[in-house]
Amino acid sequence: MPVNNNTPDVEKDHAGSGSLNGGYDLHHDHHDEDTALRRLRTAGSISISPELFEKIYLSPKNRVSNNIRSTFGNPTPLALVGFLLSLTPLSNVLLGWRGAGGLGAAEVGAYFFFGGLLMLLGGLLEFVLGNTFPFVVFGSFGAFWFTFGATLTPSFNASIAYDPTHPAAASSNPTFASTFAFFHVYMGVLCFVYMIVALRTNIVFVGIFLTLVCAFGCLAAYFFEIGQGHVNLQLQHAAGGLTFVTCLLGWYLFFVQLLAAVDFPLNLPVGDLSRFIRGASERVKAE
Repeated sequence: MPVNNNTPDVEKDHAGSGSLNGGYDLHHDHHDEDTALRRLRTAGSISISPELFEKIYLSPKNRVSNNIRSTFGNPTPLALVGFLLSLTPLSNVLLGWRGAGGLGAAEVGAYFFFGGLLMLLGGLLEFVLGNTFPFVVFGSFGAFWFTFGATLTPSFNASIAYDPTHPAAASSNPTFASTFAFFHVYMGVLCFVYMIVALRTNIVFVGIFLTLVCAFGCLAAYFFEIGQGHVNLQLQHAAGGLTFVTCLLGWYLFFVQLLAAVDFPLNLPVGDLSRFIRGASERVKAE
């Protein structure tokens, strides 16, 4: 992606304020390992292009008034691993693999401490770094996993309140199912908004939200069917298949992020889209 000359590269300080005024380019792969390590020790900064910024932060390149990004690491992989270690097992449960079922109630701990905790923590750190879009995405999905885990936890009385005389079967109560379906409807709406916004980032991120929109639609329809007294396993399996595709894209993005984090000499594509949809500020400058 061409670099806008009016927007300076983001720099990550490695040697402190008294270091030499040099830099090591992440995209140069002609240096041997010893040379690369020596330059990382002595250089004052690493220059990050807008395309690489979008790859590692999942957000269009923006400017902050301080050097906070030079101080803290990238929290995006942390939030991604929380998302993946919650959704991947759940997708397997929805597909019914190896006899799994019960909406993954056996994995409620993962929903709280991987999905909820890690995504919320990652979102807060994105906020500190000034990355608004990842902050909102990770924070809202962290809340989703806390909500989903709480719904499956008996002490929260979410489903049992609808059928206190039969707590074991309360999650199949028609009124509970129809009510719970609306939560999935609006999670789908939220993911649709995220999908539109992600058109400024990359194809992989857009694909994640596209599959989630369809998956939440299937889950909402599944719960509405239960509310009508029907158990439609085809809708459940469709949701499982869609979320499994989401996870495949997510694992790929997670792998790309970690490769970039250690400056691994393998640059995997994510399908940069920012060159096709320019930001409003870029359009103003061009005029």
